[in-house]
Amino acid sequence: MSERPTALVTGASRGVGAAVARAFAPTHHIILGGRDRDALSALAAELPGARAWPVELTSVTEADVAGIDRLDVLVHSAGLTRLGRIGDLPASVWRETMELNLFAVAELTRLLLPALRRARGHVVCVNSGAGQRANPGWAAYSASKFALRSFADALRLEEPELRVTTVYPGRIDTDMQRGVREQEHGAYEPEKYLTAQSVARAIHAACTAGPDAHLTELTLRPSAGPLT
Repeated sequence: MSERPTALVTGASRGVGAAVARAFAPTHHIILGGRDRDALSALAAELPGARAWPVELTSVTEADVAGIDRLDVLVHSAGLTRLGRIGDLPASVWRETMELNLFAVAELTRLLLPALRRARGHVVCVNSGAGQRANPGWAAYSASKFALRSFADALRLEEPELRVTTVYPGRIDTDMQRGVREQEHGAYEPEKYLTAQSVARAIHAACTAGPDAHLTELTLRPSAGPLT
């Protein structure tokens, strides 16, 4: 069996997830999780030792994770943002947001706990500035990220042999952010945002800080531009 560690990254077809996969590829076998089979296959072809893992994260099963016996790093990067004021948000938006941003994270982690325990692995939850404070129009997304923060905190206490890191980035130059700015009816200003590569490097640093270090929380903000 190869001694090279394995990292599974969700949301790996684009944005932060793809950047994280590229950051870990020189040192890890990479499992690329996401919905877009073509994009995952293209990235897998680019990264030696990577394989595509097309999956619907909101309905993941034991069969989907069969064969993953040992896992050193699990990065939860998949997510969605639906904006709107509380008075305008139907229950369907709350359910859709919680399904991917929280429930899918909890279930995939549960299914992979045996593999993570074998490796004394590291779980990274890509959260948001919205997981530290709520703003008007962001109620559903912020609630899902506050809940994700609680999930990570509880996991850290329940699984003391694992490392669990929550990362709180500000706005990032990604396709997802373009969608957010469209919902906000605002201009897209990438020069004011973090790059996906910067966030990925921070996640990689948290996971490679050394056996004596457990970086539990990491907040990143653009050096110029909005905090959220």
